[in-house]
This record gives sequence, C-alpha cells and structure tokens, in this order.
Amino acid sequence: HTAARTARTAAHAVRPSALRAATRRPTRAALIKDVLLYAVLAFPVATTMISPLRPGQPSWWLQGAGLTALAAAVAVCRTRPTAALLTAITLTAIHGNFVFAMPVLSYLTGLRTRRAQPVLWGFTAALTGGVLLSIARGLAVTTWFPSTVWLVLLGVLPWLVGRYWRQHQELLRAGWERAERLEHQQRIIAERERLRERARIAQDMHDSLGHELALIAVRAGALQVAPGLDARHRDAAAELRTGAADATDRLREIIGVLREDTGTGPRPGEDPAAPARETIPDLVDRARASGVPVHLTGTPPDLPPMPALTAHRVVQEAITNAAKHAPGAAVTVTLTGPADDGTLTVTVANDPPPGHPPLLPAGGRGLTGLTERVRLLGGTLHAAPDPGGGFTLTADLPTADLPTTGPATTGDAPRTTPGEWPSESARHLARERLQVRRGLITAITVPAALMALLGAIMAGYYVYAALNSVLPPADYAALRVGQPRHQVEQVLPRMQTTDSGVVHAVVPEPARADCRYYRPDADLLGVSRIYRLCFTGGHLTAKNSYDTGRLSAGHRTDQENE
Repeated sequence: HTAARTARTAAHAVRPSALRAATRRPTRAALIKDVLLYAVLAFPVATTMISPLRPGQPSWWLQGAGLTALAAAVAVCRTRPTAALLTAITLTAIHGNFVFAMPVLSYLTGLRTRRAQPVLWGFTAALTGGVLLSIARGLAVTTWFPSTVWLVLLGVLPWLVGRYWRQHQELLRAGWERAERLEHQQRIIAERERLRERARIAQDMHDSLGHELALIAVRAGALQVAPGLDARHRDAAAELRTGAADATDRLREIIGVLREDTGTGPRPGEDPAAPARETIPDLVDRARASGVPVHLTGTPPDLPPMPALTAHRVVQEAITNAAKHAPGAAVTVTLTGPADDGTLTVTVANDPPPGHPPLLPAGGRGLTGLTERVRLLGGTLHAAPDPGGGFTLTADLPTADLPTTGPATTGDAPRTTPGEWPSESARHLARERLQVRRGLITAITVPAALMALLGAIMAGYYVYAALNSVLPPADYAALRVGQPRHQVEQVLPRMQTTDSGVVHAVVPEPARADCRYYRPDADLLGVSRIYRLCFTGGHLTAKNSYDTGRLSAGHRTDQENE
C-alpha cells in the first residue's frame, strides 16, 4: 500500500510538468517542419479543389473544412499524436486524397507514443465506425473489406514501424548511456586503486620503518642507562633516543597524509606470490639483539605467502608496541597450530613494564591496519590488556592462501572488473534488446496476421456467397418478363453474387429499377456468366444474361430484354 501511495504521489507530481511540456511552444525548427509537413499532406486535396467539381465529389467548403482539420491535426501531432491520427483517418471519409496523411501520422504516432493501448483502441474504433457507416449506407460487404485492408496497410503497419524505430533509438541511447556509465566506473576503479596503493605504502612504512625506529629508540634508551658511560656519551644516547622518537612522530604524520581520504585498508599483501622478507624466528632474533627480551615458543609451519606475511606482520607489530609502550618487559611469542580447521594461532604477550620510563608517541594506526590485514585474510585479531598490567595480542589466521586472480573481494572494492557490465545494467540492456526484437517481430507479424485474417474472412465470405447465389439455368429460363415479383423471388437464391462488378461497369441499370445479380453455377475459380433481373412496380421488367469475358472485352450480349 505504501508503494502504491508513493507511485500515485509521484504520478501527481509529474502531471504538472507533463502539462507544461504539452503546452510548451514548439521551437522554430519544429514549427518549420510542421508547416512543410502540412503543405505536403494538403497538396493532393488542394489540387482537386482547383479543378471543377465532378458528380459525387464533396463540395469545396467541405474540402476546406477537411484541410482546416488536417492543419489542426498536424499542429497537435507532437503533443497529441493519437488524436491527430484519428483525425486523419476520419478525414478519409470526406475525400479520398486525405488518405496520404494517414501513413505519415501513423508513423509519427508510433514514434512519439509509448503507450500502445490508446492507439489500438483508436484503430478498433475506426474499423467499427467504418463498418457501421457502410451498413448504414447500404453498401455490400465487399466494399468495406478493401477499406479494412487499407487501414491495416496505411495505419497499423506504419504505426508499428514507428514504434520499432523509437525502441531502436532508445536502445542505442541506453547503450551509449551505459558506455558512459562504464567509463565513469572505470575512473572510479582507477581512483580506488590509487588510494589503495597509497594505503599500502603507508602500511609498509609503518610496518618496516616504524619497527626499526622503535628498536633504535630501545637501544638508545638502554645505552643511556648503561653503567660506566660518561656524561657526554649519555647525552648523545639521549639525543639519539629523542631523535628516534621525533622521527617516529614525523613518520606517523606522513602515514596520516598517505592514508587521507582512502577509506579503505591496504591490499592483502603487496605481492601475494612473494614470500615474507624474513621468518618469524629471524624477526625474534633481530629484536632480541636490539635489547628486547623476546622468547619464541613453537615452530612456524610452512605457510603460503599470504598467511606467512600476515603472521610476520602480527609478530612485528606486537614486538614494536611492546618495545614502545613497555620497554624492558619480557615478550613471549607463541605459535599454535595449524589446527584441524587449518587455523594458525599467533599469540604475543608482554609483561608489565618495569618502572615508568618515558613513552614514545603512538599513532593508533598500527593495530587498526593490522586488524584490517587479518580480516582481509579471513582471520580474527584480538588485542587487550591483561589484568596484571601486561598486554596480549592474539590472531587466528587461516593457512589457506587467497586467490591471486579475479576481482578484489574487499568490502568496498568494485564488484566487477574493468570492462565488465554490472549485472543490473546487463539485465536492463537485455530487456531493451528484447523489446526491440519484439517490436521488430510485431511490426512484421501483426500486419501479416491481420492481412491473413482478413483474407481468410473474405475468402470464406466469397465461398459462402458463391454457394448461395446460384440461380440454375433452368430456373432462369423459366422466368418470364412481367411475372409478379413475389412469384419470381420464390425461385431466387438467398444472396446475390459478388462478381457483378464487370456488369455494373459496362451495362447501366434501367432507370428506377431494382436489379439483382446471380450466377449460373458455383465455380469458385471464376464466373463466366452473370444473370441480371430487374424489377419495376412489383413485376419483373428485364432479365439479362451477360458473358463476363465479352463484357471485359467491350462486347455486350443480351439474351432477353424488355
């Protein structure tokens, strides 16, 4: 219900803008095009108005009214194309030359209208109105069958072509929009790669230089308190420790600049295929040589590059933090596993610091970056102080390596690699293509189906009329001029033949006579002879038999006349 109310609210909000678009004045170019279009469509009717009127031709004022209505239809064709099309169809009842406007306005209606239902209802109304008008005029069914065919060819078919062309243009436009969107997405991916590289550089600087500076500060502090050192060397050691602390502080500022606006953690290893630069035992030995009391428990297993590098970073960061915040405290590194589930547990714990020596500056970024690195590997990291004053860092690392191919799987990484379509865009483009294909198929099959249906109806009606309009030659010969009409009608078939056009065209009917036409047989391939019976004053006043072949050649044969 909420979605429905939202849709209705949006529809009401759109209506004023749609009304403004409908009432907006056309541009100068559009106005010129409309004037030229009207001139072309009105030319066939205007030429007939110049020539003298012929019998049966509509009057000049009626043709002028039709031209005025055509001008109104062209004027509203951009905003009300369906109304313009129905106007053009209606004008064909006034003058036959208005038929030239119907295919043009039908095409423009399909090009400018998305909804098909109003147009289909309009075609249905035009067809129904034409049938009712033919019946009201007393015309035979064969006269409005061709009109229906022309409605399909000049109305429905151009409208379907216009719809197909509009869908084709929309598909092209959608393709270019998606290409532009893909290009924009590639730029975003490149920017993310640049920011990720900055984060990687910052992480490497923190892990390597920060660790080395911390060890230098620890050694300088140990040298400063060493016994037997004169005051000059003790001051130099103090300056060295202070310089290392200042360098660490400046390094933290540089790392902050590099990580600015990245919004993402570093890659899970700068080169997943490269091994760690040193092993965990080498790291522990180097820290121990620098004066940090470190003890290693457990043997590092053979690990893939990514887990090995992450485990090395965990131990390195923990030793660095212990040297900075608890100098002189004993540090224990414990390696457990891998367990049955393939998890290696790395635990680094340090005792409480002896005394209260001055602390080095802390940036607060080491554990954050380390947590992200462990998370990207699929592990967990827990760091917390101990109740006794120490600190423990525990990392559970999966020993399976990450895949080295395919798109990145970080939380904010793009979901597609460069050159691929987003899944939603691909589905939308597929729908657009499907609509265009359906439009093309519809533009071909619908007129063909309608023509086939009308052809089948006409063929069925022709067969039915041929079978029910046969006047046997013996019955025709038995008829006599002067017989009362009611006696003659007793032997006549129920329907008249539909093949009497050649007789109508060559032989005029007697004045004030009601003539009927029949055929002597039910030959469906053609009729060679037509019987004509004319009644006047309730009696048979003329009976004629015409050879259709001779009439077509310009000859006339009367078997019996009065």
